[in-house]
Amino acid sequence: MMRGGCLCGTIRWEANGPVRWACFCHCESCRRQCAAPVTAFFGMADEHWRWSGAEPAVYASAPDVKRYFCATCGTPMAYAAGRFPGETHFYLAALDGAADFEPEFHVHSCEKVPWLKIADDLPKYPGSADEGGA
Repeated sequence: MMRGGCLCGTIRWEANGPVRWACFCHCESCRRQCAAPVTAFFGMADEHWRWSGAEPAVYASAPDVKRYFCATCGTPMAYAAGRFPGETHFYLAALDGAADFEPEFHVHSCEKVPWLKIADDLPKYPGSADEGGA
């Protein structure tokens, strides 16, 4: 069983299924939402997880995109989009035991901030995985 939650502990989730993938995202909308130069996600099939604390607040950052967050402390929790049906993307850093997972690739690398130096040899895709480039 995997579990995660926000800084104040109000929003919690748990998952009992396999992680589909884990990656770094460099897109501008994720950077702005997290106020960070890069973020890390992992994908879970919707039938394998549930909110176990309070329900998060939701912000529709684009048509057919939902960003889940704690309305109390502001912690970003998850991302869901119509282009990824049946799947929710959780912020890896909000996972209890985040050190147990390592991202496998980078997406939206063409939007990377120029001063961020990436020293790994993971695949770097200019778009998202479903675009034939991550």
